[in-house]
Amino acid sequence: MAFEELKENVGDIQDHAQAYIENNLAYYKLRAFKMAMKSTTTILKFSLILLGFSMVVLFFSLALAFTIGNYFNSYPVGFLIVGGLYLFATGLLFLVRDKIVEGPLLEKFSEIFFND
Repeated sequence: MAFEELKENVGDIQDHAQAYIENNLAYYKLRAFKMAMKSTTTILKFSLILLGFSMVVLFFSLALAFTIGNYFNSYPVGFLIVGGLYLFATGLLFLVRDKIVEGPLLEKFSEIFFND
């Protein structure tokens, strides 16, 4: 009789262990899905904002190039000056890329993955 009770208890332990493993697996699947969706929506929001900002910069650049071209009576000179300004800005961004790009991106994605 004690052997049968022990056998039932071992069966219960196996059932509980199986349920625990299945629940843990489901939890980690949901957690991975949550992190993937948060990072995907963050990237999508960032891309949409970047697209809108790019359009604004494009039209301001065209307006500035035409204004400078009008001032110097040569549109190519205006576009060359604006292109030079962008070349200079790109060089500055290249020099400080770690502080401006990598730091905030690492911080944001670390917040998404490790704080939840």
